[in-house]
Parts: sequence; C-alpha cells; structure tokens
Amino acid sequence: MKPRGLLMIEHRLIEKMLLVIEKECIEIRKKNSVNPVFIDTAVDFIRTYADRTHHGKEEDILFRELGRKNLKGGDKNLMEELIDDHKRARKTTGELVEAKMRYVSGDIKALDDILSHLTWLAEFYPHHIRKEDESFFPVTEKYFSEEELETLLKEYNEFDRKMIHEKYGKLVTELQAHYSF
Repeated sequence: MKPRGLLMIEHRLIEKMLLVIEKECIEIRKKNSVNPVFIDTAVDFIRTYADRTHHGKEEDILFRELGRKNLKGGDKNLMEELIDDHKRARKTTGELVEAKMRYVSGDIKALDDILSHLTWLAEFYPHHIRKEDESFFPVTEKYFSEEELETLLKEYNEFDRKMIHEKYGKLVTELQAHYSF
C-alpha cells in the first residue's frame, strides 16, 4: 500500500461519519432539539480521528516531507490551502463545542448555531476530501521515490500506534489537573 492509500481509507470512514451527522441534522430540525451526547461524540470523532489522527499524519508527516521538496507553485499553493482548510475545520469544531455548551446552559438559540456548524462540517469535508484524493495526493506522490514512500507509510503506521496512548495520556493529565493532583 502507498501512503495515500492509508489516508484514503481514513477518508472513507470520515465520509461515513459525515452521513451520520447529516442524518442527525435532519432529526435536530424535526425535534427542534439536540442530544448533547451526540455533539460530544461527533466532536470527539472530528477532533481525534479526522483532525489529530488523519490531519496529523498529513501535517506532521506528509506536509513536513513535502516542505523539503521543491514543490511547483500550484502544488505548494494547494498544500497551503489544505492547511487552511484544516484550521477552519478546527475553528468550526471549537465553535460547535461552544454552541453546545450554550445550549446545555439553556440558550435555545444556540440550536441554530449547532445546526450551522454541523452542516458546515458535513458540507466542507467531502469537498476537502475530494481535493486531497483526486488532486493533491496523486500529484504530490510523484515528488517521492519508492523508498521515501515506504518510509512515509512506516511513519504513518508508527504515528497511529502512538495515537491511543497520546489521547488517553492527555485525558488523564487533564483530569489530574482538574482534581488538583
């Protein structure tokens, strides 16, 4: 498997979650209420899987290595656009969390913001994924030798092995800080 294959497999799971988010948006509109646990679950998926795991491999490994290459103008511009996309997705996810907190605190108007952020994420990611799958990955893969591609794949796999430990190590540290350990 090439490195882009692993990233594209992750894209398929993200797309499945986006379909769930779209269905939940329909339910939110029907009921005029939201299940805060769903928002927490969606945010955890986006932050941990889509952002930290998937975008983490792109930014921390692929983009780092591409930064060492002499990228053509259009390829470099597309990489910068993808980085900006990741930042916008992080910002929107943070705004979704804030809207959920307002909703839980009794601000019924926050429901509109929740729907707006969920809808934005559900519409944003498919376009972003298409840019990567159809344009960026195939073109930029050509900057690497077969040996470099194998090294990237190994680094992706090592990155994945560390993820669960990183997530729960951070969780325990945050809980210890909360409980003043």
